[in-house]
Amino acid sequence: MSVLAVIPARYGSTRFPGKPLAKIAGRMMVERVWRIAAAAPGVDRVVVATDDTRILEAVQAAGGEAVMTDEACRNGTERALDAMKRLKSDAEIIINVQGDAPLIPPWVIGGVAEAMRADPSLQMATPAVPLPPETEAMMREAKARGSASGTTVVFNRAMDAMYFSKNVIPFRRKPGEGAPAYQHIGLYGYRRDTLEQLVALEPTPFELTESLEQLRALENGIPIRVVLTDYRGRSAWSVDAPEDAVRVEDIIAHEGELLE
Repeated sequence: MSVLAVIPARYGSTRFPGKPLAKIAGRMMVERVWRIAAAAPGVDRVVVATDDTRILEAVQAAGGEAVMTDEACRNGTERALDAMKRLKSDAEIIINVQGDAPLIPPWVIGGVAEAMRADPSLQMATPAVPLPPETEAMMREAKARGSASGTTVVFNRAMDAMYFSKNVIPFRRKPGEGAPAYQHIGLYGYRRDTLEQLVALEPTPFELTESLEQLRALENGIPIRVVLTDYRGRSAWSVDAPEDAVRVEDIIAHEGELLE
């Protein structure tokens, strides 16, 4: 089963225009993500899917592969499907790697690829990590202040997701007791026909309420397998605004580069 990793990279971010081209510790963010995805075990091909020639040319100049996609794509899921079609790719598994996640370890991407390859019945898969108690407490405090950063997931005994939320779930009637909490990592593996099906569906009520695309799948009965992973002591941080890029630089300075 061949695996295509697609990195959607849109130029016109509202909070951070030109975000994919922002330099982080001397290297463009989109280049960092491309290099990480290319190093992921089990990934056969990596392409950046963009709507802007500046990103296309920058990726190609850095030695990566990029493809222009339709400006009308409303989200990364649609852009991943458009890229697959324009490439005329015959990949059976498509992994959507967020272009604003320059600290995602390659083994996390590889874990999703491995899970999809190992079980042909899986339609979708996505990773999650356990939330340490102190991190969970900090996240709950931030959510109480109205923060939308960070997503959690609950899953059944078969490891299929039951719900994703911008709140911290499950709710704890007694602090410190009960089932553990898991943070969702915004990375998705799709069977190609599942990706086509998902894009053809209309947005759903919970998806619109939480602003989480993956809920469209659950609301339409498409199961999502949760793949538990480990950052192996590395920090996770996505880039939504310029100050996040500074934070990522600080993490790299402290922890070192993910790739040599």
